[in-house]
Amino acid sequence: MKNLNKLRMFFSLSWEISPSYIIFLILSTLISSGQIFINVILPKYLIDELMGSKDFERLIILGSLIILSNLLFALLNNTMKRIMEVKNIYMNEMMNKAMADKIMNVEFSYLENPYYLDLKERAAFAANNQAAMERLIRDVASMLKNIVTILGLVTIMFTLSWILIILLSVVIIVSILAYRLFMNYQMNFFQEIIPVNRRYGYYVNLCYDDKLQKDIRLYDMSDMMTDKVTHYNLEINEWFSRYYKKQGKFLGLYGVLNDLQGALAYGYVGLRVITDKLGPRIGLGSFTMYVNAAINFTKATTELGNNIVNVIQLLGYLDPFMEFMSLPDEGQIGGNVVFDGDVESIEFKNVSFKYPKSDRLVLDNVSFKINKGEKISIVGLNGAGKTTLVKLICRLYRPTEGKILINGRDIFEYEHESYMKRIAAVFQDYKLFNFSIEENITGKELNEDSKKALNLIEEVGLKDRVESLPDGIKSLLGKAYDERGVELSGGEQQKIAIARALYKNSSLVILDEPTSALDPIAEAEIYENFNNLVGDKTAFYISHRMSSSVFCDKILVIDGGEVKDFDTHENLMKKEDSLYYKLYNAQAVNYQYN
Repeated sequence: MKNLNKLRMFFSLSWEISPSYIIFLILSTLISSGQIFINVILPKYLIDELMGSKDFERLIILGSLIILSNLLFALLNNTMKRIMEVKNIYMNEMMNKAMADKIMNVEFSYLENPYYLDLKERAAFAANNQAAMERLIRDVASMLKNIVTILGLVTIMFTLSWILIILLSVVIIVSILAYRLFMNYQMNFFQEIIPVNRRYGYYVNLCYDDKLQKDIRLYDMSDMMTDKVTHYNLEINEWFSRYYKKQGKFLGLYGVLNDLQGALAYGYVGLRVITDKLGPRIGLGSFTMYVNAAINFTKATTELGNNIVNVIQLLGYLDPFMEFMSLPDEGQIGGNVVFDGDVESIEFKNVSFKYPKSDRLVLDNVSFKINKGEKISIVGLNGAGKTTLVKLICRLYRPTEGKILINGRDIFEYEHESYMKRIAAVFQDYKLFNFSIEENITGKELNEDSKKALNLIEEVGLKDRVESLPDGIKSLLGKAYDERGVELSGGEQQKIAIARALYKNSSLVILDEPTSALDPIAEAEIYENFNNLVGDKTAFYISHRMSSSVFCDKILVIDGGEVKDFDTHENLMKKEDSLYYKLYNAQAVNYQYN
């Protein structure tokens, strides 16, 4: 029942992607079965005519009927094969797209949970490396064809004897059991080899990664990399050597059992031709029909058994895919209240938080409130919980305890899309894409508001650099797929990330280490223009450079996940025993000239 539910879920997704695919799948199975019946039944009448009256006209009709029907079925089969090949490619692409959509929309907390990261890898491995989706579809199609074929052939064989069906069925059951044992071994083999294969792939990717080549050369790491790749390559070869030995034994047994099925079919039906001890004697035409029926029956039944084993195995492979696709999307975790207007206030009420699979509280009973337009600097040592705090505001995680209120309402009561429109953030691990500068800022492929993007480029201090490029703001970033792409410095990329956040025109802006890659002059420019850039928006600003705090209305000091102070720069500098005072003066010493 569990496998049936998984199969139903898989084909429900397939139907959602392409209903015509399922329809063509059923048609192709009926056409394949139809050709088998034609070649089992019609030759009997042709041979009977040759052995009997030899009516020339009747022979021509029967011969022509066999030839034309085979030509027709061959044409239909080839046409369906070509259609299904195209649709299989489309289905694979759409399944991959469905998984990509899920990754981009799943509740964010899953993407930083080790279990679900591993689940994502296993889902992708089954879908891509083991072609599990394509094989599952192919085996289900083969199952349908074989079921239709078996029903028809059993009807024909019962007119001869049920004894032959039983004899063949016994051998077929042994074949299926042998096949199942090997498939179980194969499934366990591919599950066990995943960690080794992952390590091998990791080191191969390190060798290919352009960004690591400087370090590899500088620290003479190439021999170590090569040794690692060679070690895991040899280990994988040893695994597959054992696998192919098992496979050879299985294929030998399987071949013997198949030959035994053929011997039983020819032996029993042959005896019915030459003797009447097993039943009424039959003619050569009937001999041909029953032998063909028996051989096709054994083939179809064996295939059906193998199909069932394969489907169960493939559903096992696809378990991670099914589980991953069942995870809730971010849009499902919010409420129904549409967020209209600006962020008027933000309040943390006794908020505590610990990451999944962890017992350590990253934030512990945090409470504070800010109002519209205030600029807040969040200060603390590494690991204090600063970035975690803004992740909670962005609804990337749900508080373990307490509530976060915006405009007096729990943030999880707001509808997801409207809530996200109110927040723009630049995290310290931000990413830019190999798109144009304009697309990176606007998030749109075709943008009609280039003027706004250009204004922001000027405001963050990139106007001269962008105008110097051959394609200006249309220039591609990186050379991943276009040699004309430009490589920007870390500071320049960071400015584009800031421009992207400001382009969104949200009423709440979060900047997490936004100037870490900027030189002191560029950093000073960002600080000086900070209020102009953000305007009347509410803003959170995280930086290890304490001088940034001077430009903010208040400083939120966090230590060990707890709020230690929440006040203005001037007031905190009067508290000589405070963490903020110590941090500020510790950095100030580095800028003093003796």
